[in-house]
Amino acid sequence: MVVYAGQGDPRRSIELLWRPSVAEKRPGPKPGLSVDSIVDAGIAVADEQGMAFSMRAVGERLGRTAMALYTYVPGKNELVDLMYDRAMAELPTSYPVADGWRPAVTRWAEDMWEFYGRHPWVLQVSQARPVLGPHEFAVVESLAAILVTTGLPGRRLRGIVGAVNHFVRGVAQSVAEARAAGGETGEGDEEWWYARSAVLMEVEPDLAKKFPMLHLLENDRDPVDPELPYLENDAVENFRSGLEVLLDGIESAVAKP
Repeated sequence: MVVYAGQGDPRRSIELLWRPSVAEKRPGPKPGLSVDSIVDAGIAVADEQGMAFSMRAVGERLGRTAMALYTYVPGKNELVDLMYDRAMAELPTSYPVADGWRPAVTRWAEDMWEFYGRHPWVLQVSQARPVLGPHEFAVVESLAAILVTTGLPGRRLRGIVGAVNHFVRGVAQSVAEARAAGGETGEGDEEWWYARSAVLMEVEPDLAKKFPMLHLLENDRDPVDPELPYLENDAVENFRSGLEVLLDGIESAVAKP
């Protein structure tokens, strides 16, 4: 399920995203309801139910009806934008570079990795149309502030910031989808793999000879965590190895005249 940000009224959405984070005094059936409380409830519901949550579910979490929410938030489209940006407020806005830019970028990537694990629904919000909220900007700003210390010019940094950001998000997406697969299909990972790999080896017993490089990649490896499912283990390995190669590449770019 892909959700595109910015589908609500532009002015109302931007004003809500950039408003001061204070409780609004607005008429309602009961004091205490605010945009912030609705957004927090929406995040909690999405963490449990995914992006298919309803305004009714958010209202129930607050002990209100869905209609009561519309005084504060126009609709689900605007609420998703607010949830996405508010969730990113959990992330640090700066990283120390006293030990160099490489450890700082590694910490940034690990924080993003953990963040996506806590809020996998965030990965369903397409990057094709950014939310344009303050915390979304702050996440990219924090990475750029680290990488600018490499001395690379802005025109080079733009592509590097994008590459690191998309890499972490892409691998995290694999984990989120692997974790959701069992619930969505009714078939666990091990059950799925065992059933199909057995049939595949029966139908094509010479698979290793036909694809020797894939056979090499599959057999010359140690699981990152034997307790993790196959695909999640694969994603963790990709994250660690891929990040190291990306950082090596940035170092090489810095070293060039």
